[in-house]
Amino acid sequence: MTAIAGEENLRSLIGEPSDLVRSKINDRLNDLTRQFVEHSPFLCLATSAADGTCDVSPRGDPAGFVKVLDERTLLLPDRPGNRLADSFRNVLENPHVALLFFLPGVSDTFRVNGRASIVDDPELLEQCTVEGKAPALGLRVEIDEAFTHCPKAFLRAQLWDPERYVDRSDLPSAGEIMQSVNGTTEAETYDAERAERYARREGFY
Repeated sequence: MTAIAGEENLRSLIGEPSDLVRSKINDRLNDLTRQFVEHSPFLCLATSAADGTCDVSPRGDPAGFVKVLDERTLLLPDRPGNRLADSFRNVLENPHVALLFFLPGVSDTFRVNGRASIVDDPELLEQCTVEGKAPALGLRVEIDEAFTHCPKAFLRAQLWDPERYVDRSDLPSAGEIMQSVNGTTEAETYDAERAERYARREGFY
């Protein structure tokens, strides 16, 4: 196997993007593209540490949970999680982030690349209140690039086709996976306790 080295070799195989594709990349939102942010209930946040190691984290809330502060600035609220704080720790070392916004049933996605800082301003974060709880922290993202991404990947995957949905019971449960890496975990107990917490929406906000 031969690894491709250098962009010149890469371009000889895949070619150059068209002028039309290049022209869609903007450094800010406009009245049309901001609608993808305002209607999205889910995104993936990509960060990387100073040494180049990367992380991708799912983020979800009611549609419009990412606030458009202005055409160049977004506010992404933080919610209770596993406290590993991978994204935050990376941002402390390297502010460059990427966001990919999803809308259920829509095959076009929206991409934002920019620079993030961690904020704890209560007045700023108050607008992100859900179920009576405001987040303690958030990411303020200064936009460097913003553009729509074509739907080919979603169409190839048939991602939004209900007939393609996977039955969760066909996969190992969260408890079984935990037991496979931590032999002291009892899978059924883990699954039952987690289901009870989620039914109570414990730790959601």
